Amino acid sequence: MENRITAEDKNATFVVLPAYNEATRIQPVIESIAEKGYNMVIVNDGSSDNTLEVILDSKKKYPNRVHVYSLIINRGVGIATQTGFDAVLKFNPKYIVSMDSDGQHSADDLDAVIEPLVSGRAEAVIGVRPLEDMPKSRNIANSIMNLLTRIFYDVDVSDSQTGFRAVTIDALNKISINAQGYLISSEFIREINDNDIPFEEVIIKTIYTPETQAKGTNYKVAIKILLQMMKHKLFD
Repeated sequence: MENRITAEDKNATFVVLPAYNEATRIQPVIESIAEKGYNMVIVNDGSSDNTLEVILDSKKKYPNRVHVYSLIINRGVGIATQTGFDAVLKFNPKYIVSMDSDGQHSADDLDAVIEPLVSGRAEAVIGVRPLEDMPKSRNIANSIMNLLTRIFYDVDVSDSQTGFRAVTIDALNKISINAQGYLISSEFIREINDNDIPFEEVIIKTIYTPETQAKGTNYKVAIKILLQMMKHKLFD
């Protein structure tokens, strides 16, 4: 039986949003999350456009919901996310969510994603994008990454490259993320597996636009992640 997510649950949740050159897309993401009653830590990852100004404009509307951190130079989604995970600890949350800031994910799914944590059934949640809803090239690349995650990290998941995930504070304190770029997704799964953190998968909606399709795990990114996985396997 699923638990109803209360205002108290939402107030105990912080959403980490890494953002790099998302000036044209991030504002509705921030405001939809705030309107749902969730808190945010937004990490401006050395954006060269006016992403930071857009974030600060939203912060004026929701000063108690939006907390902003900035990296001087672009470090990659992995480091930006880890920066958010580190920063969120000062707020003593119960639940931590990471989402993409480009509008690919919907704030409407937040309740469903944290529900297994609130109910106590799991300490981590992986938001799963249905493969059949993905563009063909993304579907193939993601299927390959799921296979590589199974081979290298010995864990079987339906969507190894999702950017929508959640953990309890206890689980967050057990994991260590070192990836700079998109390897963070597979590394997150490795960490919850290696630390015996119980997890659930939750189906999420994904909003594909030309901008969101241009990012994420394509063939070139998949090859780069494969090389990083091999390096980790050999030297860890």
